[in-house]
Amino acid sequence: MEYEKFLKQNRDEMIFALQKVVRCNSEEGESFTDKDGNVYPFGQGVQNTLETVLEMAEQLGFAVKNVDNYGGHIDFPGKGDKIMAIIGHLDVVPAGSGWSHDPYGGQIEDGKIYGRGTTDDKGPVISCLYAMKALKDAGYVPDATVRLILGLDEETHWKGIRYYFSKEKRPDFGFTPDADFPLINGEMGMLIFDLAKKFGKSSAEGLELRSLKGGTAPNSVADFCRVVVNSPHTEQYDDIKEKLSQYRKETGYKLNCKGVGKSLEITSAGVSAHGAKPEKGLNAISIMMKFLGKLNFVNDDQNDFINFYNRYIGFDLTGEKLGINLHDEKSGGLIFNVGMAEFNKEAGRFTINIRYPVTCTEEQVFEPMEAVLNKYDIGIVKNESKDPIYIDAEDPMVKTLLEIYQKHTGDIESKPLVIGGGTYARSTPGIIAYGALFPNDTDLMHQKDEFIEIDRFEQMTKIYAEAIYKLSSEYYI
Repeated sequence: MEYEKFLKQNRDEMIFALQKVVRCNSEEGESFTDKDGNVYPFGQGVQNTLETVLEMAEQLGFAVKNVDNYGGHIDFPGKGDKIMAIIGHLDVVPAGSGWSHDPYGGQIEDGKIYGRGTTDDKGPVISCLYAMKALKDAGYVPDATVRLILGLDEETHWKGIRYYFSKEKRPDFGFTPDADFPLINGEMGMLIFDLAKKFGKSSAEGLELRSLKGGTAPNSVADFCRVVVNSPHTEQYDDIKEKLSQYRKETGYKLNCKGVGKSLEITSAGVSAHGAKPEKGLNAISIMMKFLGKLNFVNDDQNDFINFYNRYIGFDLTGEKLGINLHDEKSGGLIFNVGMAEFNKEAGRFTINIRYPVTCTEEQVFEPMEAVLNKYDIGIVKNESKDPIYIDAEDPMVKTLLEIYQKHTGDIESKPLVIGGGTYARSTPGIIAYGALFPNDTDLMHQKDEFIEIDRFEQMTKIYAEAIYKLSSEYYI
């Protein structure tokens, strides 16, 4: 096939297309219904992004379908009745703060395109779209229909992809471009749950913890935490400021405090990272909890909840303190991340995101915690659960995709991976996570100043074009 010359011809157009999609803010928003009764389940920004990509694909000559605004697909029709799917997503995690480039600007600087979603997952989606276009321009007619499926809430609840597959035929096989190269043959089990505690009323007079809020998403390391405290004895504020100054000197952590009316605001700053790789970040909630443990609030239940956190969670990323540091040879150890926290005067909660080994079960995570949680009168509110998946390295599709990666990179050292991240490979059988992060490249998914190198953008498109060609032809089918 001569598709590589068409990739070169389409290079500038592909870059512009990614910039255009990045400029759509696709952070999930509130569901709404328009005056005609049309439901937009993930908010206006996500809806605009879906419509932009479908229109773009239609202009490239592909058939498109919007599935009730819960998802969509782009078809490259084949001769047979099988479907080879590429499953990507257009939603993004909140941009957060501290960017040196507009997170929704798509600026190009030093050979890099900056913006939220450039690597997770808008860049890979546009790469696959233009890989399809290059094959079509080269005159290729696939033996299986190539279907690029567009998910809209992968970063949160997966309602969209579940709805999509309730309406549309499931593919026979394929890949999702939403992880790492060379490829992913296993994904750890995933849990999202709240550790919640009700606070009894206190009639004592003294230091009150009025509110606490930290983090923006369960699957990101919290990079901020804000607390408001109040006391009728304002001299307590001087004591807090002195303790904070000493804590800051001892640890080097970033904390500040200032008066807000008759209250005192305390803030901590951490470093954001993907919840599957919390070691790359620094949790602002843990920074704050350690400091709050040095104070004494009039509400004993709040003190207990803070003490529980510091004793059984703290900065531990393995679950060891809670007795759940599970491990296996295929996937390594359990990954523990605190994504969000929220307190008011009535109750508090910590939102936990756990990735557990592929040979373990959900019950092995929850059961060991029960004794400790009962001791502190803490409840578990289960939000999401995804079972682990694992495909043998000798599987034909694993071997085919690995060979394609090796051909285009010369990298024969990197091996199939088991990851803590969760991809749409879990959404339907026969899907393997394939790229788009190359080994040893900087991983800025879910972090500020996310970017994609244009050279890598082109390289992944070559890989995806050959993967689509081989998987959708008699070579594989």
